[in-house]
Amino acid sequence: MRTYQSWGRYPRASHTGVLPIVWRTEPPPLDRLDRSILPFGLGRSYGDSCLNDGGLLLDTKALDRLIAFDAGNGLLRCEAGVTLAAILALTVPKGWFLPVVPGTRWVSVGGAIANDIHGKNHHRAGTFGAHVVRLELLRSSGDRLVCSPEENAELFHATVGGLGLTGLILWAEIRLNRIPGAGIALERIRFGSLDEFFTLTESDQQYEYTVAWVDCLARGRRLGRGIFMRGDHAGWPGAPPSPLVEARLRVPCDAPAGLINRATMRAFNELYYRRQVRGRTRSLVPYTPFFFPLDTVADWSRLYGAAGFLQYQCVVPEQPGSAGMREIFERMTRSGEAPSLAVLKRFGDVPSPGLLSFPRPGLTLAVDFAFRGQRTLALLEDLDRVVRDAGGAVYPAKDARMSPESFRRFFPQWERFAVHVDPKFSSSFWRRVQRS
Repeated sequence: MRTYQSWGRYPRASHTGVLPIVWRTEPPPLDRLDRSILPFGLGRSYGDSCLNDGGLLLDTKALDRLIAFDAGNGLLRCEAGVTLAAILALTVPKGWFLPVVPGTRWVSVGGAIANDIHGKNHHRAGTFGAHVVRLELLRSSGDRLVCSPEENAELFHATVGGLGLTGLILWAEIRLNRIPGAGIALERIRFGSLDEFFTLTESDQQYEYTVAWVDCLARGRRLGRGIFMRGDHAGWPGAPPSPLVEARLRVPCDAPAGLINRATMRAFNELYYRRQVRGRTRSLVPYTPFFFPLDTVADWSRLYGAAGFLQYQCVVPEQPGSAGMREIFERMTRSGEAPSLAVLKRFGDVPSPGLLSFPRPGLTLAVDFAFRGQRTLALLEDLDRVVRDAGGAVYPAKDARMSPESFRRFFPQWERFAVHVDPKFSSSFWRRVQRS
């Protein structure tokens, strides 16, 4: 039986019902529903943007049909519930790859558009929405509108990154990228500080993909140390690995509260950092572990215990000495909380198409925190202040607690977006950030 919760499992929500959407050609009469509604894909949003407490969810998982694929031009049309894994299984053997993928392949196309996801190649490719040619949107009025940068353009820009609030996406067309094979030519570089990270990212444009794992508990001269990874598509000998294969390992139940704490994370970070003996390594790897390392363990979110966790992802503009990002690292190390898995990357300047799109030029950090009540929330609000002062933003797809004031500062086009919110559609996130 499906469970309808976010990936972070905080906050919890009580939905009054779930309506499965099965056929794009025969959508239900949404105007007859007496409660607020929200599309729900695979529940990979971390916070409450995929929740509708007290309302109804539209389960889009059955909209899983691949409609058409032009293998000559790399143009794919599919229903909104199709997973990125299903697309890769079809297209990689034919020499095509999704233009943007996040850290998991278990994301629906509708979710990828609604959250305008980004990946390790943002500095070159921008966001997922930048590669959507067109989509069909079902409004609660019954209107079915084809939207693109040229047709119903304002509604298209509201729907990309629009958190599922403008209507139900039925299908989308996506332009893919040609690749030489299913491999990644990977280079891993161990770096000892934030300054070394900044030096490494100066060569970002020479590589298709760049990202860094960072140790958020290192202090002093080691502040921000980590492992920098960069790679390009490459050939792969033999048959490409199937992205549809489920993980062999699974976390079977909730871990004990407190398993992830500062002591265990210090030990893990030290081992992970020292595991790479040589400062620089080069290898050829299949694309799946490079892009989706966490997919190797199913239900890994249970390691944070029954209380769940929050992922904090922010972006701050480039500043002299990268003062804003340094301040965020300093406050995390002093906080007493246990920042765990963390990645750091430099966003490029490719414009994001959505009115609420999160990516913008600057440095972006994503880091997990086990939920430990008010002290966790207090730290994240403290980090919000740094981000606000720096002119940055926090990612709604990962958020479960940003204030209305912060939302309006982070997304100055929110009023222009709000005009396009379908009157029947809502979410726990949207109601929270709309409070006066």
